[in-house]
Formats: sequence, C-alpha cells, structure tokens
Amino acid sequence: MRTTNKSINRREWLKTTALFTGGLTMLPGVLQAGALAEGPAEEASATFDALTLPGTSASSNLHNAERLSGLQADAASAARIPGPLKARLFANENPFGPSSIAKKAMIDCMDNGYQYPFMLLKDLEAKICAYEGIDANMLMTSAGSSPLLLGSAITLLSNGGNIVSADPTYDDLPTRCEKIKATWIKVPLKPDYTHDLDAMEKAITAETKLVYICNPNNPTGTIVDVAKLKDFCERVSKKVPVFVDEAYIDYLPDPAATTLIDGVKKGQNIIIARTFSKVYGLAGLRVGYVIAQPAMIELLGHYAAAGGYALSLPAITAALASYNDKAYIDEVKKKMEASKHFLYETLKSEGYSYIPSYTNFVMFPLKMEGQRFVEEMYKREVGLRNWKLNNQDWCRISIGRMDEMQAFATAFKELS
Repeated sequence: MRTTNKSINRREWLKTTALFTGGLTMLPGVLQAGALAEGPAEEASATFDALTLPGTSASSNLHNAERLSGLQADAASAARIPGPLKARLFANENPFGPSSIAKKAMIDCMDNGYQYPFMLLKDLEAKICAYEGIDANMLMTSAGSSPLLLGSAITLLSNGGNIVSADPTYDDLPTRCEKIKATWIKVPLKPDYTHDLDAMEKAITAETKLVYICNPNNPTGTIVDVAKLKDFCERVSKKVPVFVDEAYIDYLPDPAATTLIDGVKKGQNIIIARTFSKVYGLAGLRVGYVIAQPAMIELLGHYAAAGGYALSLPAITAALASYNDKAYIDEVKKKMEASKHFLYETLKSEGYSYIPSYTNFVMFPLKMEGQRFVEEMYKREVGLRNWKLNNQDWCRISIGRMDEMQAFATAFKELS
C-alpha cells in the first residue's frame, strides 16, 4: 500500500506511533498500573517525575505541580483522589455530553467493531472539510490533539531552536518542545490577562521555530482581540509558523468570526488545532484535528500518529454524529452559562474576584495557599486545580453541572 499524507501503511504507523507512545514507558509504575482509573483519558504522554499524593508536603506538591504540563497535572489531580467526587472540576471537561445522538450512534456501530474505520473516518474528514471550505490535504485527524502537538514539536523543534508563547498558557506543546531540548520563551500576559502580542513578536529570534497561541487561553479563559490576532498571524507567519490552539473556541458566541482558519485558506503558515474533547463532550473518546498548509500536514504526518489506525470506530462515529449539531451545542452552552453565573455569584458573595471567562473554566485569586486550598476541597470531595500567577495563588475551576457547582459552593463557604 502506498504511503500518502492521509494514510500510512502498518510499518510506518508502528514507527510513528512508537514516537508518540515512547513517553508512556517513562511514566511511574503507579500510572502504568492504572491508578488513573478515576482520571481523564487525556494525553498524559510526557514524563512526570512525581504525582501529588495525599500526605506529601504542600511545598513539594507545589514544586511537582509546577513541573507538570496542564494535562499531566489534571491526571495527577485525579491520581490523588481517595474516592468518588461530588464535583469533578479539574479537567475542563463537558459534564453534559456526549449528545444523545452520539451515544446512540456509538451503540449502533458496535456490530462493525471488527472493522478498521477507514471509510468512516473519510466521512468525518469530508464533513469537516466541507464545513470549513478546505481541501482534504489541509486536514489531519488523530486521537485527540496530543499526538498532533507532539508531532508538531518533533517536526519543528527536534533540531533545537525555541518556541514562543504566552505565560501562563496551555503548556502541553511548549513542554514537549523542552523534552526534546528546545527552549521555551515565555512572554507574560498583559495586566488584563490577555496575550501580549506585541511582546511576543519582539521575543521572536532567529532561533524561533514556532509561536504558540491558545485562544481562548487556558488557564485564564481570556481571548485575544480578533483583528489584532489576525494581523499578528498574517505578519508573523511569514517568518515562523504560528500554532493557534482553538480547543475552546466553540464556547464563544461566534466561533466563525474568531477562528484563524481563513488565514490558512489564504496561504498563511498557520496550524489550527481543534478537538472534540470540550463542547462536544468526547474527551474520553479522543478525537482531534489540525488544519494547516498541505506541506505542513505532510511533514506532521511523519511524526504524528494519525488517520484510520489512530482513531477508534466509536470515537469517529460519535464525532461524525456530533459535528456541528447546533441544537446540542447551544444546549451545552446554555447549561454551562447558567453554572458559570452561579459560580460568579458564589464568588462575589464570599468577597472574591475572578477573571471573566469565555470558556468552561474560571480562574480566581485565593486567600490561602493554593495547594492547601485544593487539598481542603478534596477532603470535601471537590476536585480543583491551583496555579501561581504574579506571585499570587489562584484556583482554576472547571464549570460543572449545577449540582457540582452547588457542591463546590457548600465546600467553598466552609473555607472562604
């Protein structure tokens, strides 16, 4: 079978998959043994040296947390949970999904579970291409975005150089670059917690191989001014590829007005990442994709496990059934906004501020040491994440179902 940028033979697949899964062999035995049964099936593929576990000191916990990328820390959060939670609010998941249509489609597809899902994946890719108005050779699908992030790191920075990003931001890609000995140039956010595009552009050097922008940004939930971002990408992409991670873009009122996909269609050297893990509620099934120039897609294909061998039949089926299901997406956003409003009111009633969020998570500054707050909330069966930002302890809380937000409020008022 001939190798193309859309499909690869078994030998090539095994080679590329080995690059992706190689990091898994370095995980501690507790993780390999399945200690994350409670945790998300997210992309914890890079090494982390220690999990934050009950009984360890707050200082060592903070040190460990600072060494983990976003998804690794989410997994570590899951690992330290002694039992079931009343509120699982640490992984930015969509607790309302998958849609009923997606669930039925998955059940109906099981009779074909013995088949490789090549043809069905072509249907999903054709549906995405038709909606976005792109050619098939501009799209690459994979099991979530993690293999694509890893493929980008290896493709663009395996020979050294640096990656420029905001700080803080979703650090999965920059962390992977550091693992392969590249340098991560961190540019602080502006006082309003948005990307400082001017400073990021000034930080680019002759050694810069990639610029990474997460929009909306994780963990702050802020967005970049659309006009300024488009100007930035048009200008900067002439010098260096720009990776725009749009994992949370579907939570915006008008995603089509914010996406940088039009820049790709105009020929700009931009890589757009999307995922079905967020608004579509398929985090546990693992479906993601990137849109880029055909030449970039072909390069990524050498190192990212992608296509029909990377995605499972139920995952593709659920994604195909869910894609652009406007009624379902609107319902998810409506429920999420109601839960977010409840959170805002809870924080305000207890005298806390917060960063207004365009996503399904919110950051707010704490009045106690961050790791202690998280541990105390875990004791009350509420799972959260903490951050250090501008020498201040913060909490990032994912938006859950209303019963989960009420559980948070009850526990929070005991500590606030």
